[in-house]
Amino acid sequence: MSELSIKHLLGIKDLTIDDLNLIYETAETFKDVINRPIKKVPSLRDITIANVFFENSTRTKLSFELAEKRLSADVINFSASGSSVKKGETLLDTVNNILSMKVDMIVMRHSSPGAPHFLSQHIDANIVNAGDGTHEHPTQALLDTFSMREKLGDLAGKKVAIIGDIVHSRVALSNIYALKKLGAEVMICGPATLIPKFLTNLGVQVVSDVKHALNWCDVANILRIQLERQQIKYFPSLREYSQYFGVNKELLDSLNRQIVIMHPGPINRGVEITSDVADSDHSIILDQVENGVAVRMAVLYLLAGLKK
Repeated sequence: MSELSIKHLLGIKDLTIDDLNLIYETAETFKDVINRPIKKVPSLRDITIANVFFENSTRTKLSFELAEKRLSADVINFSASGSSVKKGETLLDTVNNILSMKVDMIVMRHSSPGAPHFLSQHIDANIVNAGDGTHEHPTQALLDTFSMREKLGDLAGKKVAIIGDIVHSRVALSNIYALKKLGAEVMICGPATLIPKFLTNLGVQVVSDVKHALNWCDVANILRIQLERQQIKYFPSLREYSQYFGVNKELLDSLNRQIVIMHPGPINRGVEITSDVADSDHSIILDQVENGVAVRMAVLYLLAGLKK
């Protein structure tokens, strides 16, 4: 298989196992490229990509922009905070105005779940979902699973615990879809108030004991508490959350084996994870950041190939 089965990357749910393997193989090639002295290739020099972000982002936006520039694409950056969206312009009008400048691909982050799916039904350009509300964040799941595969090999039968604020996380859902497709076992851990009821329908275990989850897993993917999305109090205090659900060195040292620690960032140090864990030999957090550029290069390259 040399091309994806999809025109847009809207969510992991839409990908086949062949799609996943093709993205991983292509990302491996691009990882070699970005570790060379000359880190650019001319693969997308005829392609114009617009990064359209209606929500704040640091890591994802920088990672996509770097991936696009490494592929020699022309790049337009759009931020809703300084745009006509503030004057009442609709999403479709905004994007159509950008497309009229002959843009080939749209990388979009939006606070509303389903916004990229809506756009995909109305425009011809390829769309990459860079996060839609609390729904999906497919490239994060791709870079997370790519990083796990680098560390552990084939993920079939491997045990992955996702710990933290699940109800507000688009990373959790995308990771669950990807890991299940790859044959991994998944356990969700966090306060009951932060775990959506429908998750058990996805074939995952749900527990509230962090030590049990850490003893069970090969990989712990720790998610941050998303205070900016919480309109009500889901737990008494950050101090109490850290005491019962935070991952610290004492907890890791008490396990009977070594596990891999991951975090999609940004990290609330001292809340869901302590610095001595985030910066330890267990952690592959910085590998995730590096792999993010290679994986996003792979996605953009493969989708652009469908245009020609």
